[in-house]
Amino acid sequence: MAQSTTDHDTIRKWAEGKDGKPAAVDSTHSGDDVGIVRIMFPDAPNSEHDSLVEISWDEFFEEFEKRKLALIYEEDSMFSKIVSRDSV
Repeated sequence: MAQSTTDHDTIRKWAEGKDGKPAAVDSTHSGDDVGIVRIMFPDAPNSEHDSLVEISWDEFFEEFEKRKLALIYEEDSMFSKIVSRDSV
């Protein structure tokens, strides 16, 4: 069952527990603009990490808060989706 959270520690712990890393969509990431944030799983089969660039957790969470995002995730899988807090 999917859960949602905006808690930074929960997000980081969940992602790192599955070897996830903070990332931005490469085509939207330039200079001071982080762009669209994602969590990438480089070792996962069918991962589309070629279009992502790794960023720091600080950059990730700064953009996460600026855009008022939330993470929908499943505790026991790598399923996740970053959405607007208004849609949760």
